Amino acid sequence: MNSNRRDFLRKTSLAGAGLSLIPAFTHAANNTRPPAPDAVYMGNFAAPKLETVKCAFIGVGSRGSGHAAQIAQIEGTDIVAICDLYEDLAKKSADKCKENGGGRHKKLKIYTSGEDEWKNMLRKEKPDAVFVATPWKDHAPMVIEAMKQGAHAFVEVPIALTIQEMWDIVDTSEKTGKHCMMMENVNYGREELIYLNMCRQGVIGELLHGEAAYIHELRGQMNEVERGTGSWRTYHYAKRNGNLYPTHGLGPVAQYMNLARGEDNFRFINSFSSPGKGRNLYAKKNFDTDHKWNALDFKGGDINTSIIKTTMGRTIMVQWDETSPRPYTRLNLIQGTKGTLAGFPNRVAIEGGVEGVTDSHHEWAEGDQLEAIFEKYEHPLYKRLGELAKKMGGHGGMDFIMRYRIIECLRKGEPLDQNVYEGCFWSAVGPLSEKSVAQNGAPQEFPDFTRGNWEATKALDIIG
Repeated sequence: MNSNRRDFLRKTSLAGAGLSLIPAFTHAANNTRPPAPDAVYMGNFAAPKLETVKCAFIGVGSRGSGHAAQIAQIEGTDIVAICDLYEDLAKKSADKCKENGGGRHKKLKIYTSGEDEWKNMLRKEKPDAVFVATPWKDHAPMVIEAMKQGAHAFVEVPIALTIQEMWDIVDTSEKTGKHCMMMENVNYGREELIYLNMCRQGVIGELLHGEAAYIHELRGQMNEVERGTGSWRTYHYAKRNGNLYPTHGLGPVAQYMNLARGEDNFRFINSFSSPGKGRNLYAKKNFDTDHKWNALDFKGGDINTSIIKTTMGRTIMVQWDETSPRPYTRLNLIQGTKGTLAGFPNRVAIEGGVEGVTDSHHEWAEGDQLEAIFEKYEHPLYKRLGELAKKMGGHGGMDFIMRYRIIECLRKGEPLDQNVYEGCFWSAVGPLSEKSVAQNGAPQEFPDFTRGNWEATKALDIIG
């Protein structure tokens, strides 16, 4: 989209919004904070090349152990340390890394002596890259300290829990010149990469609207009472009311729209939650009356629906539900002036029809009918890594492609596919939605973590 068109849309959308939402924008100019004097903007940042990437891991449960095991197989890596509260998990992961490394990673050390052992690991081992897969509350302090200790930080979703923590992460990244990437693996899924390529090639025209979700029934995690994801995540469901896990659906849609990357940006969000019923009912049905889960009042709504409005006036519906008995979906819908792409199941509708399949946009091309159009717009990154990724595994291969790209970018000295600001914008839906829900859906403005620099940030390349 040319700059004149973009400026026109931005000005007209804000003018219209201002008629009815003046109070929501009263403090717009102050919804940021000044950078440190020596800050480096990280939007297009490329760190110096690393011939070999010394990697350390904090947290090697089900997610972290997968990161470690696959990264151990990638050329140009040296796994130097693993830290976990549980010695059995750390040893198991270390053994797997050594096995997968084919003779490499011989000096790998494990740290399991207490809750602060990760700090000792950072100081003693001085890794180039630290991968964090721990409970959400630990994400921000761990990545901040990792960057201060001279490492690039890679963290599971969400990047942090509060807006203050997100600003602290941004400030630390800019001050240290170290990457902090939230590892949104879904952006590397085959269909998401194809849709990104189609959007960039203008197949569906100018983008207007997206729909994103994480709808995944996970009540069974409550059976992990003393150890595992449910042992800490269950408390979030009880104490918080909003969209607690937005990034899997939102990340791809945000990159389709080039949000925070030159073309458009997040502006504000309105959020609503349903009543919270399912977790209370599950606890009563599956646990003794005096069980600690039955002492909780799960106030978080079973399903949250939020609407994001962008600077240009586009809309994104974001939903979250980890409670209701229904099939998994991320929606993954992107709508433009010439057509719509959607997921779960994959569907394509183009004005005038999909060549050789449909006659008009009044019917979807789906299933086997998509083979030709998907082949035509297959993302070059998937062409290069897709077959290997499927063999390596990890959510259909998306995990491997993400991990491979992290190491590749560090070794080549190239910008990462997801920058620190994107991780913060996508994760900000969590605390902003909670605030909106508490205020009966009142609009909440997104901070501009880029401090206006998003307009000069390059769109993500269609990488080959």
